[in-house]
Amino acid sequence: MRLRLRQFRLRTGPHEHRVVQPWSPLRHTSLRDPEEYGLLMGDHDGLNRLAGLFSFAAYSRHTIVHVPLRDGVPPDEGRGELVDLVLAHPEAGLRPTKWPELRRRLVHGTPLTVRTDERRTDRDARAWLDRPGSRDVLRHTTHARTYFLIGGRDAFASAATAFAYAAGWGPRHKRVVKGHSACMTCLHGELAAGHDILRHPEIVICFKPYPPYAHFRRPGR
Repeated sequence: MRLRLRQFRLRTGPHEHRVVQPWSPLRHTSLRDPEEYGLLMGDHDGLNRLAGLFSFAAYSRHTIVHVPLRDGVPPDEGRGELVDLVLAHPEAGLRPTKWPELRRRLVHGTPLTVRTDERRTDRDARAWLDRPGSRDVLRHTTHARTYFLIGGRDAFASAATAFAYAAGWGPRHKRVVKGHSACMTCLHGELAAGHDILRHPEIVICFKPYPPYAHFRRPGR
């Protein structure tokens, strides 16, 4: 996949951070604060680009991927505060408490185009599934209206394939032609366990076309 991004290089003390954002916003994609149970809803473009962004994050250990989601079209479903999304490896050295300071300085970016390798992403996602007892997981927290996922290559790759599945098969769901959302898959095993031993954190991924729905056609029709 070809991704158009905006790149920033910021220095805090002795550390330099590389931050990238989508060049254009994901207007019809949103994330409800998933402290325990989150809802991510998007159209084909948003879910497809999230698949690419997670794939890019999987192989960019020293890059912070920032996906602004709060400024899009507000969803008409779900409850909870709308939050942005940040993806990073531990090697990026990002502390969520320092994020507001970095975010304020994201003002003069430069264009960047990257390509993701879907075959490599699928391979590493399958490898993650084949290691049920020793999988890496994504640590997660919410701070400053931003949801942080911090982890390793294979967990990000697995999440990327979940978004690709939702983007590819969501438009084929029968309910969506009338404007209904379709629950496609979720991020569950990719997320580190929370404090509540009775409930594992989860992000449900839903597809929903944006209005006017009369112009939406399922693939093959």
